[in-house]
Amino acid sequence: MRMRRLLLLGIVVLLSLTAGGCGYNTLTTKHENVKGKWANVETQLQRRSDLLNNLIETAKLAGVQEQEVFGTIAKARSQLLNATSQAPQGEAGDKTPEQKQAVIDAANSFGGTVGRLLVLQENYPQLKSNENFLKAQDEVVGTENRIATSRKDYNEAIQDYNTTRARFPTVISAKVFGFKEEPYFKAEETATQVPRIDSNSLRPNTNK
Repeated sequence: MRMRRLLLLGIVVLLSLTAGGCGYNTLTTKHENVKGKWANVETQLQRRSDLLNNLIETAKLAGVQEQEVFGTIAKARSQLLNATSQAPQGEAGDKTPEQKQAVIDAANSFGGTVGRLLVLQENYPQLKSNENFLKAQDEVVGTENRIATSRKDYNEAIQDYNTTRARFPTVISAKVFGFKEEPYFKAEETATQVPRIDSNSLRPNTNK
């Protein structure tokens, strides 16, 4: 009787280890896919940051004096760069879900500044004929499309990983081996709204 119980216990332990190993391998594979998709997102965010900086410099050279707009963009860009440049604190050189969420928040804030800069053309007609500005603007538009694609691919990888992680018996492996739920990349509701800028309201009143 005792031998039978020990045998059953051994079988249970063996099955648990086997299931745990399979769960670990599955989670590792899917999490590596998430890491790759996230790297693509950060690459496109960095590209956007560089291009927007070029647009700002071109606008300044063209005589645009919207310092409040430039200051807002510079602040948002700095926050994004700080978030993306933080050393990964997760396992295997990956950023933690909290670090990724910080990047997502900063990216949404910075993304809202794109329209603020591009709409300056309405107040400064010379930008419409500035070849460098127009070229950089086209690059920004293309990068926005790349970001949207990268964000979609990342969210699909997240859905696959999080769904697998939450299922039984993989959820046991997730808890045992420390696989955390990853955040989706969700844009703010106002991110798609193009801001309206009145250049006269940003300049000091010299008639006083």
